[in-house]
Amino acid sequence: MEKSKNKTKFYTALIIFSLTGQIAWVVENMYFNVFIYKMFNASATDISTMVAVSAVVAALTTIFMGALSDKIGKRKPFIAFGYVIWGITICFFALIRVDVISKIVPAVSAMSVGVALVIIMDGVMTFFGSTANDACFNAWLTDSSDSSNRGKVEGINSMMPLVSILVVFGGFMSFNLSLPSSWTTIFLIIGITVILIGIIGIFTIEEVEIDKAQNGSYFKNLIHGFKPQVIKENKHFYLLLIAFAIFNISIQIFMPYLILYYEVSLGMKNYVLIMAPAIILASVATALYGKVYDKFGFLKAIIPTVISLVIGYVVLFIFKNVVLVFIGSLAMMSGYLTGMSVFGAKIRDLTPENKSGSFQGLRIIGQVLIPGVIGPFIGSSVLKNAETVVGGDGTVSFIPNEFIFLAALIAIVVLIGYLTVYFVINNKKSNKISE
Repeated sequence: MEKSKNKTKFYTALIIFSLTGQIAWVVENMYFNVFIYKMFNASATDISTMVAVSAVVAALTTIFMGALSDKIGKRKPFIAFGYVIWGITICFFALIRVDVISKIVPAVSAMSVGVALVIIMDGVMTFFGSTANDACFNAWLTDSSDSSNRGKVEGINSMMPLVSILVVFGGFMSFNLSLPSSWTTIFLIIGITVILIGIIGIFTIEEVEIDKAQNGSYFKNLIHGFKPQVIKENKHFYLLLIAFAIFNISIQIFMPYLILYYEVSLGMKNYVLIMAPAIILASVATALYGKVYDKFGFLKAIIPTVISLVIGYVVLFIFKNVVLVFIGSLAMMSGYLTGMSVFGAKIRDLTPENKSGSFQGLRIIGQVLIPGVIGPFIGSSVLKNAETVVGGDGTVSFIPNEFIFLAALIAIVVLIGYLTVYFVINNKKSNKISE
């Protein structure tokens, strides 16, 4: 399989598309929760529903569109034009405002209609975002790299979620998120940026040709990863996917409520200034950590990440002091992102050649679908009896508490148990996961 010949062009495309895509996902995965909470008084159940709907759409989209890109044999058109349409859908959120909705329906219904519109449009936006990023950009990364540099590539790719958080938080920290006009500006800025990056992609992405002769019909591509024979032949891929799902369930238990926890529960109005150093340090650690995977393999690379995550959870659960919250957040973020890089690199190594598009759908099932449905549900269940606060307009909102980190810790304990059992059982066998 032909790999990228122009390293400078490849890494430039990797950085700008990964960063821009993650900025858009930050707006969805973290800012949408704040948006729907502040503008429409959404409940924990509303937030978990939105995350679950997005997860289902992301998984189905990646499965269908990834298989289609395999069949066509190209990724570039899906990435470039997908980003353009993705950006357009983000811009549409600028119109979802109480004052706009109230002109169509009675004011008393504007809040509930707003919640419904955000959830629906989130699904639409996710379709185009997952087509461009989850399915085809990630398949392109797999096609363009190999086992010699996957750790490095995934280290860069996995640090982008935190870098994007820093960019978004830093860029919009002066905005009053209680004002509809602020959200209008945010959505327009992010949407237009994604559109421009898509246009740039037309000229910068170096297409990697795929052997279409091995791919058969579109329907065969679609079901390829679900065939018993394929599962048997690639059992380590699927076993790793289970571990990846457990890892991401832990993350999704607290992540939808993280900003709200900092701001509402801890009263950290300037949480951006407090979290920025943690984000920067964790991002640098993640970028460098990919080399640990390349040198030592999965097992030796995943252990420190899990330990870091556990430390972060314990500190965030027990303490509310600003300094200790910073330390806990740094450990949590470092463990999260280095873990993502290690899992991501190994999944790419275990992905069959010429089938990376089809297998991206399976990756998203482990990374997004299962965690996106189970994680937020656990989180909302933990917060079911959380304290509430009455706003100046008489509306009631819930206050996230530290028990979301305890629930996330329990999930990581389950992951540790799963990996331990796997390695014990396969100790005397050829163990591809540990390599």
